[in-house]
Amino acid sequence: MIEDKGFNGNAFYRALATTVDARSKNWKQVAAETGVSASTLARMAQGRKPDAASLAALSAWAGLNPSDFVHAPYKATRPEPIAQISTLLRTDPNLDAQAAEAVEAIVRTAYERLRKTEE
Repeated sequence: MIEDKGFNGNAFYRALATTVDARSKNWKQVAAETGVSASTLARMAQGRKPDAASLAALSAWAGLNPSDFVHAPYKATRPEPIAQISTLLRTDPNLDAQAAEAVEAIVRTAYERLRKTEE
């Protein structure tokens, strides 16, 4: 049996389907716009979970956060601040990959030096 790691694929699919309906789209259009195959979408409708790349593409298209569909005791209540900063830097259209990495290194160093530690 494959472990699902707490991901509720059916709830994700229902939220995705609601988005498809709200945008007056059909599944063929979703496949074309996201690059996710129609067969993957059909399998999801039957209760199967998508692969990681399909989940990422569909989440981005629908504006859904996959972690909202994870119910597990290990789930963090909020992301680490440095991870949020890294995400913002790496998706900033004003920075190329090298510049984002450089700024992240500066911020990470300052953050590690200045953050409060649990004692």
